[in-house]
Amino acid sequence: MKDLLLTTSASDGHSSGPPSPKTDFHRDLLQALPDLRGFARFLTRDVSAADDLVQDTIVRALASQNQFQQGTVLKAWLFTIQRNAFYEQTRRRSREQEIMLDIELDMQPSTAAPSRQSARDAVQDLGELLWKLPDLLREALILVGGQELSYEDAARVCDVPAGTMKARVSRARAQLAELAAISSSISGEDAEKTSAESGSF
Repeated sequence: MKDLLLTTSASDGHSSGPPSPKTDFHRDLLQALPDLRGFARFLTRDVSAADDLVQDTIVRALASQNQFQQGTVLKAWLFTIQRNAFYEQTRRRSREQEIMLDIELDMQPSTAAPSRQSARDAVQDLGELLWKLPDLLREALILVGGQELSYEDAARVCDVPAGTMKARVSRARAQLAELAAISSSISGEDAEKTSAESGSF
């Protein structure tokens, strides 16, 4: 994908003189790739799916670059495209899963289940805690906290008022703190229980 952008930029820069707006767009798009990859991985939780989402985002951005308004934040505009692409893919996969479910219902379900200990270990990871937040709250926290967008730009990405975005970020931080406290409490109880059981022998 980076090669595609470089090739496209080079083909636009044959003439001498100052860079054209299109060349600037391709350069800025190239610089935004790390942020797009980061946001895509938060959305998909899968490296391969994230790469596919970034590629889809770039293709859509190049096709719609005439719609980008100079003087606005390119990263916010790209995140809007990426977010819309992600939810389109999610709806498509959901429909595919519904079709597959009819087949799976006729198969014997697996009895395997993750152990309680492995679940508790996973909860201690901040990344796992983030994924316990509701989708809208997690998304808001990633955009404002992780991607360092302003509340206004993040609100434009999600097509909501800035006040709504501020409220979502506030609730996300509060819920994340609660989850962390619960995780710490569970870990402490487990440690005390293990110590007590060891002392009884």
